[in-house]
Amino acid sequence: MSTEVVVQVPQKRKAVNPFWFKLKKNPLTLAGLAVIVLILLASVFAPLITSYDPTKINIIERFGAPSAKHWFGTDEVGRDIFTRILYGARLSLGVGVAVVLGAGFFGTLIGAISGYFGGRVDLAIMRAMDMILAFPSLVLAMAVAATLGPNLQNAMIAIAIVKIPVYVRLARAETLVLREKLYVQAAITFGLSSWRIIFKHIIPNAISPVVIQVTLDIGDAILVVATLGFLGLGAQPPTPEWGAMISIGWKYLLDYWWYPTFPGLALFLASCGFNLIGDGIRDILDPKNNR
Repeated sequence: MSTEVVVQVPQKRKAVNPFWFKLKKNPLTLAGLAVIVLILLASVFAPLITSYDPTKINIIERFGAPSAKHWFGTDEVGRDIFTRILYGARLSLGVGVAVVLGAGFFGTLIGAISGYFGGRVDLAIMRAMDMILAFPSLVLAMAVAATLGPNLQNAMIAIAIVKIPVYVRLARAETLVLREKLYVQAAITFGLSSWRIIFKHIIPNAISPVVIQVTLDIGDAILVVATLGFLGLGAQPPTPEWGAMISIGWKYLLDYWWYPTFPGLALFLASCGFNLIGDGIRDILDPKNNR
């Protein structure tokens, strides 16, 4: 009598992305991500959502209250506020993200150069960064934007200058540790050029804290862009930009509450969304939280 032994071959389990797995366990981060995705989709498909022109003047409908025709009401020259918020999201979010990514790129590169070469190069770079950090960030951004001239491009330059020192210090601190690692010392021994070592071995391994800082800074950059617009140093009328809309709308707050309220609410939601995403990514990428 023979007995057959049936061997069950275990099926391959699908690989689980640890980043996505940890992200799903954080409901606040998912909520922030949902808010930002919703705002981005609304801004991209704004022509399909609304038929109004964000800059077209219609004096007959000035200061119209929220209604089925104008969901968020109209402004002092009859422009649809809901439409201007949708188109303004492209500007406010796009500028905030672009400024932070630019500051992160140049700051990381400068910080890696400073930490790797050391000596007088490091001293000169860090003293320059200390000079920038000695001033309150908003005050310095206002001064630079006012000096260069009140427009959106100059406001972006001003915010980038204020943000760069943070990334320089982060990248420099990581570089000081990485340049003592065995693989970096081996690369030096084999005669690799300093620039190749910086771009191939230093920056890729120093990028994690920079990514965390970038996600945390986007919300703040959006607020600074709006602040400069509020002060008249950013986007100029009739460009639909949240800060500029609030700057004009707050004068009519008591009589026409919807004018500054809805742009302010959009700014609040976008800033909170990016901050929640940044906190979640920090928790995921921070080695201290993975122990």
